Amino acid sequence: MRLTVRTRLTALYGLLVFAAGLVLMVVVYLLLGNNLVSQLSSAVGAEGVVFGDGVPVETEPYDVTVTPAQIAEVSSQTVLDKLLVVSAVSLPVLAVLAIAVGWWVSGRVLAPLHRISATARRLSSDNLHERIALAGPADELTELASTFDDMLARLEAAFESQRRFIANASHELRTPLAIQRAAVQIGLADADPDVVQKLLDANRRSERLIDGLLLLARSDRGLEHREPVALHALVEEQLGEQTEAIQRRRLTVTEQLVPCEVLGDSMLLRQLVGNLIGNAVRHNVDGGELRVRTDPARGLVVSNSGPVVDPDQVAELFEPFRRGGGRTSDEGTGLGLSIVQSIVRAHGGRVHAKARRDGGLTVRVEFT
Repeated sequence: MRLTVRTRLTALYGLLVFAAGLVLMVVVYLLLGNNLVSQLSSAVGAEGVVFGDGVPVETEPYDVTVTPAQIAEVSSQTVLDKLLVVSAVSLPVLAVLAIAVGWWVSGRVLAPLHRISATARRLSSDNLHERIALAGPADELTELASTFDDMLARLEAAFESQRRFIANASHELRTPLAIQRAAVQIGLADADPDVVQKLLDANRRSERLIDGLLLLARSDRGLEHREPVALHALVEEQLGEQTEAIQRRRLTVTEQLVPCEVLGDSMLLRQLVGNLIGNAVRHNVDGGELRVRTDPARGLVVSNSGPVVDPDQVAELFEPFRRGGGRTSDEGTGLGLSIVQSIVRAHGGRVHAKARRDGGLTVRVEFT
């Protein structure tokens, strides 16, 4: 069992108090035992042996001789025994009180650390604007919180700079690409049709890449508004748009679409579903299968047959411009699953991918 810092501090504080009390009890017992006999002997020898009414003790009728030293020894032992009993009872009570006080004090001392760790656990690229802003006297904890806030400010500036660069670069590149497409279609009307088609295909891939970068930059920024979105309806819509490709690949489609609503951005969720189904069709095999399931508890699951994927390379599929086996090919932009992951994060969900034993991939998206 893992012990928390608070538990360890409380145990240490309680043990120290118990040990200190035990040492104090032994020292008091020894010092009192050495001095009590002599002090009582002096008192008895000076005043005689009397009861509470002031009448001296008569020992002659019983032929018993009780010396002052004997009386002092018996009295001192009685006092020491009483002291030992009281100390033995008081010490555990003191230890319990010390543990309770130590638990409370350690909780107060460690509260800023819990606040710092909770903030660090909650932060992501969507809420880097949050700060700890720990108030209190200038000590090690406030210095740690201030250092953490400065680091968050630098990270936020770096993320914003990256997002602005992607968005600005994408916007700036769309205009020349549109001009190039028009030039190819108009200026090369009498050229070799194959050459014109290759130029147009290259132009369209560049436009899709730029659109993907724009979408990636937008989803990385987080959601500006949320609304209920019927996830199962988006799946039906995207399957309808992929009908021609599905028929061309002779894929067997299995649908299990339970009504499922997600609170989020409809455009981003439509892109998410389109990317997953598009990838499942594009990276499938002729005559393969495609399974799609929506469920309020499990979210969206898309499974497809296809080439065997190395389980160790599944995580790389979510990196930009990557797919199984290495760099992206001419088919697609290599941003599909990267955009999916970014959209899922913007909605506070999780995405998991698992390689199928007989080839292909299963991707599950869970929304919170």
